[in-house]
Parts: sequence; C-alpha cells; structure tokens
Amino acid sequence: YGRWDEARKMWGLNINHTRDLNRMATAWYGNEGNMDSVAFMGGDIPYSQPIDPVQRAYDLGQVSLFTWAFVRSMKRHLSPPEEDEEDFKAELRARLTPEQAENIINAAHRPNRALFDLSVAIENLPMHFLRKNAINTNLSIFEDTLGGCERLLSSPVPLFYSRHTARFLSTWLLLLPFGLYEQFKDSWNHIAMIPATAFISVCLFGIEELATQLEEPFTILPMQGFCDKIGGWCDEIVSWRGQGLDKEEQQYY
Repeated sequence: YGRWDEARKMWGLNINHTRDLNRMATAWYGNEGNMDSVAFMGGDIPYSQPIDPVQRAYDLGQVSLFTWAFVRSMKRHLSPPEEDEEDFKAELRARLTPEQAENIINAAHRPNRALFDLSVAIENLPMHFLRKNAINTNLSIFEDTLGGCERLLSSPVPLFYSRHTARFLSTWLLLLPFGLYEQFKDSWNHIAMIPATAFISVCLFGIEELATQLEEPFTILPMQGFCDKIGGWCDEIVSWRGQGLDKEEQQYY
C-alpha cells in the first residue's frame, strides 16, 4: 500500500502545482515591476505595461500546453509501451504544432523535453525575473515528482516476495480442510466444510491479489484522467486576465 500511496501523492503534487504555475503566470503577466510594486532598481519600467490580448493569449496558451505536455509525457513514461504509445503521439500532434510535438516524441526522455519547453515558455513571459523564479520553483517540484515515480517504477518488489507469499498461502489452504474436519463433524459427511474452505480461500487469495496490484501503482492509478483534468484546468486559468491592462483600455488610465 505504501507504494501506491506514494505514487498517488506524487500525482497529487503534480495536480496542485500545475494549477499554481498557471495561476501565477496569468496573474503576473505583463507585470515587470519589483515584488514590492515599484520599478526595478529605479528604472522606468512601469508596474503594469499595456498588453496585446492576442500575444497574451498565445504566451499563456504555450504555458498551459506545455504544462499538459509534461504530465502527459510523464504518464506515457510510466506506462507500458504497448498500452499508450500511439494514443500519446496522437494527442500531442492534435494539441501542439508539428515541430513541438515531434521534439517531445523524438526525445530520449520525453518528460524532460516537455519541462524544457515549459521553461522556455515561462522565460518568454513579460514579467519581472523574480516572478519568473517563483514560477520556476514549480518546475523543480515536477522534477522531484518525476524522479520519485521513476524510483518506484525502476525498483519493483522482488519477485521472490510474491512467489513465496503465494506458495505459503496455497500450502496453508491446501492443509486447511484437515484443521476444519473435526469442527464440521455435525454436518452430513462434513459437507459444510466445502463452502467454508472455498470462502476462506477466495478471501485470502483476493487479499494477495490486491497486494500484487498495489506493488505496481501506475497500472491502477487513473493517470489519463489526471492529465485530462490538468489540461482543462490550465486552459481555463490562462483564459482569465491578470494585472496588465489591454492596450485599448490603457487610454482610460
């Protein structure tokens, strides 16, 4: 259970920090002033610059897309090739430009490439570098969650543990009727012992199968659902307007 719980917490951090990243990028877009709302080092950079809505939509859209591309690449990275490869390629080609999609698909480590593209998208945002640094802390957390999941994937429970448990359980259940024989002497020909033994066997083998499934958490976690929700939430967040004023509204201030 500990492996499944750790994997779920890693994806929980991904969900939280993808939303946090896009929230900060949207709210601070166009704000190149210091964190205390004054111009940097006495310069002439205003607190909020006039913003081209089309450019803002593009810049923040890139942040949202590469945020989704990272978690989708991470999901693919943790899944068996035969399970997800073609769907992964189709989804990337549907949402990204051909060049962007192929850069990630052809990368030796796809999540790292998606994180690099996300870093570039953040760097292109018009905002103070301290704000960019605050946003980039989320990317360091993504590297940590990715590394934690890779550790779980590359360090499976030794096969001997599962085999030994299964052999012991099978032997114990095979000898169980001898222990129950006297207990069911009042039933005709000890017939009640049959359903009792069957019920106990189903329960114990079910527990053993559950433990085996939890040893491989990425086969049972709904990672595709996580990715789809992250993509939808990030697209919604970047559609909101931050602190900067649109150019056509600047004349009123």
